[in-house]
Amino acid sequence: MSDNLTRLNKYLSEAGYCSRREADRLIDAGRVTINNVVPEMGTKVASDDIVKVDGEIIGARKENFVYLAFNKPVGIVCTTDTRVEKDNIIDYINYPKRIFPIGRLDKPSEGLILLTDDGDIVNKILRASNNHEKEYIVTVDQPISQTFVERMAGGIYLEDLGKRTKKCDVKKIDKFTFSIILTQGLNRQIRRMCEYLNYEVQTLKRVRIMNIKLDTPVGKYRELTKAEFKTLSDLISESKKTYEVNQQNQRRNRR
Repeated sequence: MSDNLTRLNKYLSEAGYCSRREADRLIDAGRVTINNVVPEMGTKVASDDIVKVDGEIIGARKENFVYLAFNKPVGIVCTTDTRVEKDNIIDYINYPKRIFPIGRLDKPSEGLILLTDDGDIVNKILRASNNHEKEYIVTVDQPISQTFVERMAGGIYLEDLGKRTKKCDVKKIDKFTFSIILTQGLNRQIRRMCEYLNYEVQTLKRVRIMNIKLDTPVGKYRELTKAEFKTLSDLISESKKTYEVNQQNQRRNRR
């Protein structure tokens, strides 16, 4: 019998309702029920259980998942909670199926963000996010010096987080514009790095996530091509292996 049980957060993820992280938040908020009973965190679901979120029945895993590349405009918030934010990404896109963003892009920022109804792939990408390149084009409020480029590339110590940013690739494009490729996703990372060096970000656009490039007008989306998805899946697979090795090493170090 236990072989047929699935953790509730994984069930919601594989049903294409949301990511596991978002599922945990929904469960903690008491918005999820199993057979009309609010469950505890970590509860498992049997095949004949009825799972609901906000009273809506959530079925088993779907077929034909959706994978979108969206050019997010400035002012749109990357949240699935349509009750809180009126300028949220879900209402803006108004896609006919329930989808959710993979990761975030700040409200004042624009550019590429991926959306899907495949909770499993969201979990894999977020879990191994430190191995994934994300490229941005940034304009700042004063001329870019060589010192600025070198210090940004070498890593900035963010005191409020108590950590230094990873080394990254930074290139000056023109007097006020530079490109930066990150392999980590700290909150407001680029803005914080610039602020530390007394620069203020004027515009920030994400133009690439791993192998997916921004090629749609602002406010528009497109489906990933089969070739893009295959490459993306391969990258996630390699990142997953790296993640598992790192976890094993951490466990050994704690012994």
